[in-house]
Amino acid sequence: MFFNTTKSTYLFLFLTTIFFLSSCKQTSEVSPQKNQETEIIPEEKDTIIVTAADQTAIYIPKIIGKKVGIIANQTSVINKISKFNPEIKSIHLVDYLHNSDTIDVIKVFAPEHGFRGKADAGEKVKDGIDTKTGLPIISLYGKNKKPSAKQLEGIDFMIFDIQDVGARFYTYISTLHYVMEACAENNIPLLVLDRPNPNGHYVDGPMLETEHKSFIGMHKVPVVYGMTIGEYGKMINGEKWLKNGIQCDLTVVPIKNYTHHSTYSLPIKPSPNLPNDTSINLYPSLCFFEGTNVSVGRGTSKQFQIVGSPFHHLKRHHYNFTPKPNEGAKYPKHENKECYGYDLSSEERLQQLNLQWLIEFYNAHKEYSKEKAFFTSFFTKLAGTKQLQQQIEDGLSEEEIRKTWQKDLEEFKKVRAKYLLYDE
Repeated sequence: MFFNTTKSTYLFLFLTTIFFLSSCKQTSEVSPQKNQETEIIPEEKDTIIVTAADQTAIYIPKIIGKKVGIIANQTSVINKISKFNPEIKSIHLVDYLHNSDTIDVIKVFAPEHGFRGKADAGEKVKDGIDTKTGLPIISLYGKNKKPSAKQLEGIDFMIFDIQDVGARFYTYISTLHYVMEACAENNIPLLVLDRPNPNGHYVDGPMLETEHKSFIGMHKVPVVYGMTIGEYGKMINGEKWLKNGIQCDLTVVPIKNYTHHSTYSLPIKPSPNLPNDTSINLYPSLCFFEGTNVSVGRGTSKQFQIVGSPFHHLKRHHYNFTPKPNEGAKYPKHENKECYGYDLSSEERLQQLNLQWLIEFYNAHKEYSKEKAFFTSFFTKLAGTKQLQQQIEDGLSEEEIRKTWQKDLEEFKKVRAKYLLYDE
């Protein structure tokens, strides 16, 4: 009895050892070596929003062997996750494609604020050479807003990858229009790598009137249009807004795991004076102040989060600041003058435009200020209509003004619905 038990035990241990060694061998044969680690995009996690740029497997095959032009700025990045290192690693799209042996990037086109995104709003951006890659950079801001046929020579494929913030007066959608038009005229396909719209959760504001069309408002859309830049490009094409009704050979690579009500925090500020999520959310409402004598905090560290003016003390003002030159604001409004107003940096996320602050400052100016006029001619360009200024001057309430937008907004939403790529 004792002998049989011992024999059985030895046999069990022997078989267990053989199985263990066999398992170890199989594991070592399929495990990748450390120096062979591969990079993967974060699409394996179903809840993570994956930008189009991150989905390299979708668009790289389309441009292999092509001579490529890229419209890009500091936001044009690819985020990768390593299987062996969970930290997110970023690389600029231009650098990533330029380093490829099978893709020939030959030119970069830069929008307002430049390729590296450091120029002030409205500042002239010059052509140049990118010091990192040696690629020529063509500015699409200033006199040259649309790529010329000469500038497009040798290019057989264009890529557009720029982070938008969803307001009509933010000029990246105007740059997209001109790029689409130039591509259509020169028979060059355009690929738009879509990115989330941080203000894509609502549609609001006065509609642009054709007579007030400009680079800060080119299309008959409201101030906040609730579309990603890819969806917007589809609308430009579909509504035949390009010159002579021509259409661009347009492909949009969609975002993964995104809806219009997704909360998305921009990893890189889209321009020098939109430093964080709060400023981006307040921007559509506060940008109206750019057409008044009130500062929106340019020349401070709270751009588009504070408002104030040296011309009058609001009865309920609780904040003061003094604008000074800084990156993105070389000559800020009311430079070195103390401004009185509000700190809005703790406001809850807006679900619609806020006109109350604008109305309050106008009324305070009318009551207390002996200085120059409250509105400048730039206000009409921003609003896209003369009506908004007139309504404020006539003493209409925010609710009364809103009612005048509703018919146009309902009509726009019908047009918008044709081009949406993502759930509401």
